[in-house]
Amino acid sequence: MKLWDKEISTEQRILAFTTGKDPVYDLELAPYDVAGSMAHTIMLAEAGLIGKEEAAKLVGDLQLLYQQAREGRLTLEPGVEDIHSQVEMMLTRELGDLGKKIHTGRSRNDQVMVDIKLFLRDEIKKVVGETRNLAKVLLRQAEVYSDVMMPGYTHMQVAMPSSFGLWLGGYAEALADDLTYLQGIHSVVNQNPLGSAAGFGSSFPVNRELTTRLLGFENMHISSVNAQMNRGKTEWYVGTGIAGVASTLARFAMDAVLFMGQNFGFISLPPELTTGSSIMPHKKNPDVLELLRAKCNRLTTVASEVSSVTGNLISGYHRDFQVLKEIIHPALDELYGCLEMMQYVVEQIQVNEKILEDDTYLYIYSVEEVNKKVKEGIPFRDAYQQVASDIDKGRYRPGRDHAYTHLGSIGNPGLKEIEAKLDKAYGSFRFINTEKVVDALNNYYEKS
Repeated sequence: MKLWDKEISTEQRILAFTTGKDPVYDLELAPYDVAGSMAHTIMLAEAGLIGKEEAAKLVGDLQLLYQQAREGRLTLEPGVEDIHSQVEMMLTRELGDLGKKIHTGRSRNDQVMVDIKLFLRDEIKKVVGETRNLAKVLLRQAEVYSDVMMPGYTHMQVAMPSSFGLWLGGYAEALADDLTYLQGIHSVVNQNPLGSAAGFGSSFPVNRELTTRLLGFENMHISSVNAQMNRGKTEWYVGTGIAGVASTLARFAMDAVLFMGQNFGFISLPPELTTGSSIMPHKKNPDVLELLRAKCNRLTTVASEVSSVTGNLISGYHRDFQVLKEIIHPALDELYGCLEMMQYVVEQIQVNEKILEDDTYLYIYSVEEVNKKVKEGIPFRDAYQQVASDIDKGRYRPGRDHAYTHLGSIGNPGLKEIEAKLDKAYGSFRFINTEKVVDALNNYYEKS
């Protein structure tokens, strides 16, 4: 069955190619397709396009289909092109001609867009939750090792003293920034395209404000043209959000791999979190971190993949958009896996508490020596040259004391402030509970 069926037999090879992997991802969209149809049905009744008793019957059957979809029992039957066709076919099978009325005033274009918006709205909620969880784990570890010193690097050269509190807290704050970035993406996603039809509106008196409220959208795409142009743009926005979180994870994984090496020896993992070598019996390899690094580096290209599909398209719908599901859905799944695994790894990290006792870091307090001279009244540039000369001539005798007190330094890493920033970023999201939305739709006529 196809919603566009005009009794024309399209060649089977063409159908198979154009369908592609859509049936797989359509099942992930199925609950959202049904939810969108419930809101659309209520709107049709409120607009006088179908009777309220008819709408109540449709909504009741759609609720049953929603439960099937949530439980994974709603499948595409052989010969059915997509989830939209499957739902309409099942309604028609159960309710006769009434089931055929559900597509009044909409197109598959705005129907699939509403599915994608509702799906991505929930997916962003999951990404945000897992990102916050990882940041909390980093902050807990930062608190445990707040005063343990480690070297900081610039140009891959030993630079100045740092601490595990500062390092781990820095990544927690980076994730808080990633959440702030995701807020804008969530706001763009959380807009209603329903009623834009094929991208030019409908001659039926559809009430787009009503479906916006019913589905819990924060706003709507006002222009029908923009609603359709947002297909591809929505996925691109989400791709940039995925990339932001993934880039933070990839950089942390690179740090951790480096710091686990014998030449550094800053951190270690329990043996059961490492893997061995087929030839070298002493090896304990950080494969989990290397794979996290690789997967997350790949995820930073998601937005570029979306652009490669949509970059030269004019406004309006194109079948090219179908391919975007094959980019975004797997990327989201991979990001969840990486976030969960990184949480587990960070919880297991063990820290070397005597790093700076090694002579490799002999000069790490040289800036502190310059600052001491400045406090004695010597101009900074003269103090700098004196210490540099002492180092060059072998006269430098480093101390091990530091006087860092300002917020965001080794003496005051600001972990509580970072946690407050994280909580504020998380609390700024206007998350919607899809189950409550569907319950309200199902009970709409009971309240009336």
